[in-house]
Amino acid sequence: MQKKEQNNDIPRHVGIIMDGNGRWAVKRGMPRKAGYKYGADVFTKIARYAAKLGVEFLTVYTFSTENWSRPPEEVAAIMDLLRTFLRDAEKYRKDNMRLIVLGDPAPLASDIQKEIERIHRESSGNTGMTVNIALNYGGRDELVHAARALMSRFRDGMITDIDAVTADDFAACLYTAGQPDVDLIIRAGGEMRLSNFLLWQSAYAEYTFPQVLWPDFTPRHFDEALDAYARRDRRFGGV
Repeated sequence: MQKKEQNNDIPRHVGIIMDGNGRWAVKRGMPRKAGYKYGADVFTKIARYAAKLGVEFLTVYTFSTENWSRPPEEVAAIMDLLRTFLRDAEKYRKDNMRLIVLGDPAPLASDIQKEIERIHRESSGNTGMTVNIALNYGGRDELVHAARALMSRFRDGMITDIDAVTADDFAACLYTAGQPDVDLIIRAGGEMRLSNFLLWQSAYAEYTFPQVLWPDFTPRHFDEALDAYARRDRRFGGV
């Protein structure tokens, strides 16, 4: 697929659930954690490809609030990969990408929290594609976080009439405040569920479920998802 002018054929905001890394490794007689290394390399390729096509926002599900229940060695391996990604984030900055980590950083190791602050600061002026890394993220947790933020604004006198609160006011308290809703969600790995990902933002999203494990995901699969999206008739509740 060649790069096009921004139109209905190219979604502004794409969300990706990068599923199947562990299963991919096991199928090859490798430890599950090895699959995440391959999956991280695929993410880099797909992010750059999406930017080249004209996608403005890309949100990837990296580590959910539920993933802490996985075996400790697998969680540790994912965190080590995250450290490497954050340390190497300079290469994304050179691509003019803005990097934002969505989720609650409090349970993360202090060195990871510092790296997150650094990449937010150093990429904040970039004007290319925004890449959201959903880390220790859960859609329900995000909604609770937004509700608490609204209540705090009411307590502090910033909101005086509860009945006047709008959906836009609520959206302004989400991790993705200021960003457009998701147009397309791609879930690799063969599963067909949302798994607590971008619950508010995906209210009118289109979905595709390529039957491929994430480490085998290629730009061709991304093209196929975008082609399917372009054929959808998005009416947003209208006729």
